[in-house]
Amino acid sequence: MKNLEKKELQNLQELNSNFVKLKTQLGDLELQKQLVIEQVSIIKSDFADLEKSLIKKYGENSVINLQSGEITEKEPEK
Repeated sequence: MKNLEKKELQNLQELNSNFVKLKTQLGDLELQKQLVIEQVSIIKSDFADLEKSLIKKYGENSVINLQSGEITEKEPEK
């Protein structure tokens, strides 16, 4: 029976180990990505709910400055 040389075996094992580690990292990143996507979806939904509430309270033509909170009327289109 033939065997790999010690250096060949070490190199092969190291490459395989690195490959497995990177696959695991990729899986972890995909899970993180899915969690972030879910969080973005929740924020978008919360934003839409708040927007509806503010439109109801201040009117459809209201424009809110996100820095100051100032509410102005949308200028009519020409």
